[in-house]
Amino acid sequence: MRDAPAVPPPIAMLAELTHRCPLSCPYCSNPVELIARQRELDTATWIDVFRQAADMGVLQVHISGGEPASRRDLVELVKGARDAGLYVNLITSGVGLTDARLVELDAAGVDHVQLSLQGITATTADWIGDYRGAFNRKMAVADKIAEIGFALTLNAVMHRHNLDDLPEMIEMAKRLGARRIEVACVQFQGWALKNRAMLQPTREQVDTAKRVVARAREENRGTLVFDFVPPDYYADYPKACMGGWGSIGLNITPDGRVLPCHAAETIPSLTFQSVADASLRDIWYHGAAFAAYRGTDWMPDLCKSCDRRDVDFGGCRCQAMAVAGDAAAADPVCRKSPHRHLVDATLATEVQPIGDASFRYRKL
Repeated sequence: MRDAPAVPPPIAMLAELTHRCPLSCPYCSNPVELIARQRELDTATWIDVFRQAADMGVLQVHISGGEPASRRDLVELVKGARDAGLYVNLITSGVGLTDARLVELDAAGVDHVQLSLQGITATTADWIGDYRGAFNRKMAVADKIAEIGFALTLNAVMHRHNLDDLPEMIEMAKRLGARRIEVACVQFQGWALKNRAMLQPTREQVDTAKRVVARAREENRGTLVFDFVPPDYYADYPKACMGGWGSIGLNITPDGRVLPCHAAETIPSLTFQSVADASLRDIWYHGAAFAAYRGTDWMPDLCKSCDRRDVDFGGCRCQAMAVAGDAAAADPVCRKSPHRHLVDATLATEVQPIGDASFRYRKL
């Protein structure tokens, strides 16, 4: 079967090795129903997936979870990805990574480490992740990362309870030797939807954060790269989610299903193929789920005729599903969307004062 000439090959793949994780973060974007260990792909299958990805043009693999260190074969999997010719980015909480294992991962070929951080102090970070001692472990891992010489991104997961600490988080990234900081404000999919009222920042916090990031970018130009993901609900227009559905990347779930984006399974009308049943190439170019919202034919007339059509590619399909109940609707965060009132109503009613409620933590 020939590849569709209008569809470019993917350049990146998110390999979700497992949903197991020592942390219980209330903003977790993984599905509400997690995949148990018994259903995870085995070592040989993952290594074959990496080879298929490289053969079809993927350049980099983001090894994630859950916590990828929960896999005993993590070093072997990294080596398999590197042997396939992929650039390997390890996305980790740091919990479960010993000094010896980090040395092994270096030898196996990890190119870059993305370390998540829930707060700037143990009190805040351990409360948010629901794991005592996690913050101190992360700091020890960061020191070992610097000693080994891995390129480091600090993934600062921000929301109402830590967004005011953003200046200190930026300073921490510099102290830890990070080359990049991802200021990732929580996006509401998966378990995060259950904690939206606790996590949603105020408009004042968001406006301040934008000023902080803009100033820090100028002050640290050439030494620290900023990737700022502001909260969708306060935006006037949607972001270009995944660079357009089925355009630049794909996700593999722990049990082998291939998705156009991390949250695509929230769209009930779609069925996703598995690497056990078809090749990555066939799924990418000819899979019905990837074709569903690829290009512009699926768009409502409002989006098709919009001058932003080729800027945001219609926005986020999963957000349209979560808020409007229709994956083919105009993204509700867009000011032109007939569903924008649903977002405004959420902001008006769900942003609770700090201290008025508790997180709902998740467990596998």
